[in-house]
Amino acid sequence: MTAQLNPRGDVAVLVPAAGAGVRLGPGAPKALRPLAGEPLLVHAVRRIAAAPSVHTIVVAAPAADVESVRAMLAPVAPVTVVPGGAERQASVAAALAAVPAGPEIVLVHDAARALTPPELVESVAEAVRSGHDAVIPVLPVVDTIKQVGAGERVLGTVDRSALRAVQTPQGFRRSVLTAAHAAAGDPLTDDAGLVEKQGVAVTCVPGSEHALKITRPFDLALAEHLLAAGA
Repeated sequence: MTAQLNPRGDVAVLVPAAGAGVRLGPGAPKALRPLAGEPLLVHAVRRIAAAPSVHTIVVAAPAADVESVRAMLAPVAPVTVVPGGAERQASVAAALAAVPAGPEIVLVHDAARALTPPELVESVAEAVRSGHDAVIPVLPVVDTIKQVGAGERVLGTVDRSALRAVQTPQGFRRSVLTAAHAAAGDPLTDDAGLVEKQGVAVTCVPGSEHALKITRPFDLALAEHLLAAGA
């Protein structure tokens, strides 16, 4: 049986959470690492569940941790938990297969972006609802970007005005994401990249500074600071 939040919602959110997270250092899978006393996954799911249009959340957990993840999330929100795959793409595909009939908007969200506000979930969903096939939240690139060649020699400076840093959740019409995964060849870490390969236009909406990706110990410390400040 698939767990539901808002029975009138039209959005399903997939959370691939089976990755090891080696850049965060040794320890549990990244989504299960603690942030201010709770796993990143708990923080992420709590915020997703607060978005009013979300009908279903499906988490792809490490295969060995499915039962413990299900028990961990039970007090947070109604969540369906399935075994994830060796690669992110396989985890997303497994979660997508578990979405029940009904929601025609599917968002894919990284558990590592644990502080993503519910308002961003709604913003991406609304952009898909308004007619876009694929939507990604983005922020402008603020650093100077250099193209570097052999021997760390600078080849040139990239014009950053046309560059964007991509966040999640990424949103799709359900049929578009399903077709992209069915046609996938080499695994990619970005679902928008899969639909781009199918010739689907991807539209950008403004992202959120709070949707930072917790990848390194510094990111974890920053997220703890943001939480303490009321994020």
